[in-house]
Amino acid sequence: MENPVMQALLTRRSVRKYQPRPLDPALLDAVLQAGTYAPTGRGMQSPVIVAVESPEDRQAVQELNCQARGGSGDPYYGAPAILLVFTDGSTHTGVEDASCVLATMMVAAHALGAASCWIHGEHEMFQLPQGKALLKKWGLPEDLRGVGSLAIGYGDGPAPEPKPRKEGYVKRV
Repeated sequence: MENPVMQALLTRRSVRKYQPRPLDPALLDAVLQAGTYAPTGRGMQSPVIVAVESPEDRQAVQELNCQARGGSGDPYYGAPAILLVFTDGSTHTGVEDASCVLATMMVAAHALGAASCWIHGEHEMFQLPQGKALLKKWGLPEDLRGVGSLAIGYGDGPAPEPKPRKEGYVKRV
């Protein structure tokens, strides 16, 4: 079936190497807008999206991820922007809602010519005092729960090839 939405869904890949140039602001705005249209339980729109573009805040988020997860280096693969997604706890589907936002933004980014990769660790990161301090700096409640983030930018090199789909992935009854 030829359809641009299906093509975007079937060809999107997680990219782990980015060009250093910043994203076109209109492209980033479109990706963020797409995220706000992701489905949420009872239409509550519980997620909160934070677009981190400033080098200072990007560095703070990078260090926080390494601290929370015990790693080193850049867990965001040099992407010029990081999209953090939180849930505010107003609904019992907050994690699922935020996950839909992340998935929607990944497909939107790909459809518009950018690359992304889902990065994990936000739940642990924003429970730390340094994470709560960042939330406060950004004017957000300190009780937000981090769900995930996207490294987003222009890929540096070809996108990875897809892995074969596993046997039994779908069962029709």
